[in-house]
Order: sequence, then C-alpha cells, then structure tokens
Amino acid sequence: MFKASLRRLLLAALVLLPAMAVHAEDPPLVRAENSVRVLKEIMEAPDKSIPVDLLKEAHAIAVIPDMVKAGFIFGGRRGEGLISVKSPDGTWSNPSFISLTGGSVGFQAGVSSTDVILVFRTQRGVDSIVNGKFTLGADAAAAAGPVGRTATASTDSQFKAEIYSYSRSRGLFAGVALDGSALRIDYDANEAIYGKGITPRRIFEGGVSNVPSQVVDFRDRLEEYTQR
Repeated sequence: MFKASLRRLLLAALVLLPAMAVHAEDPPLVRAENSVRVLKEIMEAPDKSIPVDLLKEAHAIAVIPDMVKAGFIFGGRRGEGLISVKSPDGTWSNPSFISLTGGSVGFQAGVSSTDVILVFRTQRGVDSIVNGKFTLGADAAAAAGPVGRTATASTDSQFKAEIYSYSRSRGLFAGVALDGSALRIDYDANEAIYGKGITPRRIFEGGVSNVPSQVVDFRDRLEEYTQR
C-alpha cells in the first residue's frame, strides 16, 4: 500500500515538473513581447491597475509574464521577464532580461500560470539586482501592493516595504507575497539581444545600441504610463 502511494506521488511529480521548464524555451524577443502585453493589459484595466503615483515614484519595474507554479507536496515557481530602472533624469532605461524562481513545501497539487509585476520603491533593491541576484524578503523587504488608480501606497506603512509585488491569475489582479523568491539577471538572454560582455549596468545606463523594437517597446510603455 505504501509503495503504491509512493509511486503515485513520484508519477505526479514527474508530470508536473516539465511545466516548470516550459518558458525557459521562450526566445528573448517573445519574452519581451509578452512582458509588454502584460504591462499594457494590467495598466489599462479599469480601476484595477497599479496606482500611477507608485509608477512615478518607482526606481525600477519588473514584469514576469506567465510565471509557472507547479507542485505536489513540494512545489516551485519559475518565470522570465524584463526589468527597467529609472534614470537620474526620470526616464526609463532599456530593460535587462531576468528570471524569478522560488519554492514551497506543503499540501499542494497542480500547475498554474501567473503574471507578476514588481515595483521597486528604493535604490537599494535596484543596486542588488545590478549585481546579479537578490532574494525577495531577505535582501529587500517585499509586500503585496495596493491596486486601483487612486489607491494610496499605505498598505505596508508599518513595514516600509522596498518592493511592491502584484500577480494576475485567471483575470484577477491583486497584490501578492513572494518572499523567498530569487530574482536573477538572465545573462544569456542579455547576450542574445545586446551582445557579448554587456553588463546590466551598461544596459541601464544607456550603453547599448541597435536595440530591437520589441525590447524598446517595454521602455516606451513605462514612459507612457508614468506620464499620465
């Protein structure tokens, strides 16, 4: 009886695990197009967008479309997207490619796909990601963000979160806690788009050229939404 149950658990895990790697196959330009799509759909949703005041004050914005979460007792999540930082003159930089991964333990089963947006409220979080990697909740305090065009950023007034996190699943958009998730620079994708040896800092500081329109579109959308 025990052996049969164990076999069922292992088979279920083997079925779920491939879903975690699906988006690793997305070419960088497809990833850029999906990031633009998610940003556009969320920011143009009536009364359910990220408050514009938050975008105007943000130091960086990350969008991770279609992050896959899979689990059976032990679970995990992985997604890939883009991050842009705000320049000293208030404009948005060209984006760097990133990945977001995390794990969990508990009674869970199934596979889901979720769009994630991270709003960086301090320079410290930006400095961490420029160095290649940081963990939400450990290297930078994170909290579920407020939703709505006129919402105020007061939901974490006692905790002073450095990052607001949001998710959209099955049409619902709301703040979400992502503590323990690791955000990393995707150097391979950056090399494919910007060239060999290009660092995240160089991307953010405008030291790249011949940027594909799909990638530029992400930066331009941020400009549009923060000027409203």
